Amino acid sequence: MSIKEANQKAIEIVLNAQPTLVDIQTAIDVVPGMTKKTILHAGPPFKNGWESMSGPVRGAVIGALLYEGLAKTKEEAIELAKSGEIIFDSCHHHNAVGPMAGIMSASMPVWVVENTTYGNRAYCTLNEGLGKVLRYGAYSPDVIERLRWMENILAPVLKKALELVGPINLKTLIAEALQMGDEGHNRNRAGTSLLIRKLAPGLVKSGYDAETVASVFEFMNGNDHFFLNLTMPACKATMDPAHGIENSTLVSTMARNGTEFGIRVSGLGDRWFTAPAEIIDGLYFPGYGPEDANPDVGDSVITETTGIGGFAMAAAPAITQFVGGTPEDALKYTNAMYEITLAENNAYLIPAMDFRGTPTGIDIRKVVESGILPIINTGIAHKEPGVGQVGAGLVRPPMKCFEDAVVAFAEKMQR
Repeated sequence: MSIKEANQKAIEIVLNAQPTLVDIQTAIDVVPGMTKKTILHAGPPFKNGWESMSGPVRGAVIGALLYEGLAKTKEEAIELAKSGEIIFDSCHHHNAVGPMAGIMSASMPVWVVENTTYGNRAYCTLNEGLGKVLRYGAYSPDVIERLRWMENILAPVLKKALELVGPINLKTLIAEALQMGDEGHNRNRAGTSLLIRKLAPGLVKSGYDAETVASVFEFMNGNDHFFLNLTMPACKATMDPAHGIENSTLVSTMARNGTEFGIRVSGLGDRWFTAPAEIIDGLYFPGYGPEDANPDVGDSVITETTGIGGFAMAAAPAITQFVGGTPEDALKYTNAMYEITLAENNAYLIPAMDFRGTPTGIDIRKVVESGILPIINTGIAHKEPGVGQVGAGLVRPPMKCFEDAVVAFAEKMQR
């Protein structure tokens, strides 16, 4: 199969995907390879485990060990994390994704998203909300208490509601959200609102008391990023079947662990191509600046890999007030991404560009040939655990990831 044919096959798989929300389950019951002592994280695998982790990821690991009851204190958690007893691995190796630190442990409830076209599934935790939360490395008692409420109240109520309303086509919801001013990564106000509308009848009929149902409504309504934890597994479920196409130069994964940025390429198996993660250029909350920022972190860049997020900024000009720039810049960013992608999306359309489909399917060759790197809009985590989000902005992957992938691809083709 030629490179052209392989890429055509891969991008058709991406465009034919139908990611659908089908369930909420406990991670250990559904996530492949999950054990009681497994901690999954965002990005490529760490080369030296705990020693390679940045501040917010370490904080999130501490929080997960406290939440799971594997440690009773911060000090115990750190000793356990260093001991070798805990299995650390990339979410992507387990059909999963996680925002920011991306920590997923055995007892956490997870969304179950199925690509009904190909039958594969992807998993993601539920979004905790804003402020000091686990994904930004917080592990104080209120963080753990919130996680337990999510496990014992939020997840069961949402699960019952979903059973009553039936599966929800996330591709349709994302497409609608883009036409309402979202881009699917840093702006999810429309997506969250649409999800609440879909679930509302099931929540009302769930049989739970009014106060409990109201608390679930209030939690979702109070967090515009609630839908992010569904766009991410929707994109993961979309890209996974396109991975492993012989001779394809499609980027099937982009992810960052707070220390390194990594990509995987469809035709190059499960090898990661990594380089040090960049510092994000953006707008900071009052009292913070670039000196406080952790390097780029999180699996949420799977959205850009699939043609939304930064690639769809033209659909969400208001995002520039959060990440910097102007509405004109948003159009420029989206237009530039057509230069490095294989297709225009058949579902994700941009009203401001005469409903042109978003640029979809990054080609490593086009990135290196053009010198144009993917644009990513993202949150900025404080470099110290527990502080939380300190801003948002724009970042691009290191070119080295793509250059190394192109060299590896050329070597493979010569064999």
